[in-house]
Amino acid sequence: MITYLIIDDEPIAHRIIEGYAAELDQLKKVGNCYNAFEAIKLLQQHSVDVLFLDINMPKLNGFELLRTLAYRPKVIVTSAYKEFALEGYEFSVNDYLLKPFSFERFLSAINKIAVPEKAIQQKAIDHPKNQYLFIKGDKKYHHIALDDLYYVEAYGNYCKVILENETLITLQKISDFQEQLPKDFVRVHKSFVISKTKIQTIQGNTIEIKGVKIPVGQTYKGDLKKLLGL
Repeated sequence: MITYLIIDDEPIAHRIIEGYAAELDQLKKVGNCYNAFEAIKLLQQHSVDVLFLDINMPKLNGFELLRTLAYRPKVIVTSAYKEFALEGYEFSVNDYLLKPFSFERFLSAINKIAVPEKAIQQKAIDHPKNQYLFIKGDKKYHHIALDDLYYVEAYGNYCKVILENETLITLQKISDFQEQLPKDFVRVHKSFVISKTKIQTIQGNTIEIKGVKIPVGQTYKGDLKKLLGL
């Protein structure tokens, strides 16, 4: 479960975020704040995993609020002003959503905070069993555990997501999966991102996963060897 707090002086922004969040079972709202002072008071009383934070607010703006926090939750900036983006990354915000943003863009931001960050260590890290992604397929959003994910295959304008007990077809790009998945996943071909933990055999330029032969592209050999410590 991911708890969240909306901090924005515009009521319509709250309604949009609440509507998007309602589509995702793992999100739970802690509260609504319409200025930084309300947020400071609430954060003193409640633990929150992520802030949906507007920047341009009266008296104390979003970045000034972040400076006051002894403990800083993950932050997804929601702003109509792209000129704040550079300063936002100086605060190590997790994502920057430029208003108006779509549900797909919102979902991408949630996926970034729902999986381990890449490159936390030089060595690959094992992802906890409760890590997950939301994947859109068959006109609905599927909540999948990373431990169930074997590989992703680019398939024309779609991607096939091969899970332990099913296959999902999604319009998400394979480059999106490459960006969002943790270090135990690696791109081995222009059409394949695989799970290191699901590899059965490697022979020459071919990997076998779940009985399927997956080619290793010349461009990606180095990444695979690094991941496997070869």
